[in-house]
Amino acid sequence: MENSARRNIDFSTIMVRIIGYGFIGFFALCCLLPFVLILSSSLTSERAIMESGFSLWPKEFSTFAYEIVFKNPRLVIGSYMVTLIITVVGTAVGLFIIAMTGYALQRQDFLYRNKISFYIYFTTLFSGGLVPFYLLITQYLHLKDNYLAVLLPGLLSPFLIIMMKAFVKSIPHEITESAKMDGAGDFTIFLRIILPMTTPALATIGLFIALGYWNEWYNSMLFLSPNMEYRPLQLFLYNVITSADFIRNSAASSNVTPQDIPLESMKMATAIVATGPVILFYPFVQKYFIQGITVGAVKG
Repeated sequence: MENSARRNIDFSTIMVRIIGYGFIGFFALCCLLPFVLILSSSLTSERAIMESGFSLWPKEFSTFAYEIVFKNPRLVIGSYMVTLIITVVGTAVGLFIIAMTGYALQRQDFLYRNKISFYIYFTTLFSGGLVPFYLLITQYLHLKDNYLAVLLPGLLSPFLIIMMKAFVKSIPHEITESAKMDGAGDFTIFLRIILPMTTPALATIGLFIALGYWNEWYNSMLFLSPNMEYRPLQLFLYNVITSADFIRNSAASSNVTPQDIPLESMKMATAIVATGPVILFYPFVQKYFIQGITVGAVKG
């Protein structure tokens, strides 16, 4: 009887694993195929795309799209550096502010924590709108054509503050009380005890902030004029595509045959240029990202 039950359990366990791995493998394949399609299309000639459509393997290999995107490498490198600096500085400063806010809002001895928490939550439901936001940046803060107009709006997010507050709340209160009895101040407790214990949450929230800055183009379009030599990468690539589209559709382009501009493969090449660094960086924080998402979901 025991051997029969064990065989049944083993068989059921094996079936569950087969179904689970099969489902996860199928889902992973569905996520991977679009990236393969984008990479393949970026290395395919425009004529092959127009004749045969997109495919998982280049039918007519061509790097012309990348040659156009990197036609002026100084501007591409400059845009990369602007985006990289904004991403690194914004992520570091934003993480520090969000971590301090989340820590303060979960402290039982903080008198106005509920009112401030409600105020932060309220901003997730209503906002001032685009016009007041534009007037605030341009007329009151005078940040037109200033990179701070792109940096400052991304520093704080109500959702990330709530997420950090839920994570810090999972740390036993006795730890901070013990540190206080040993003579540590609030900032010392936060810096030397709380921050090291919130590594998964910091990695998760840091990834959210970094992705937001890396993919940012809307505020750049609003507040950074074309007179600036270097603009963030996403806006630079967007302008490359719109310029190519304009030339292709314009009858005034006398020296360039419209069919010679690889517009479709250029779109794919810009996607590879924009997402490549993020894809390379993500595996290093994947472990902490999963831990942070799990803890935040349980405690939320």
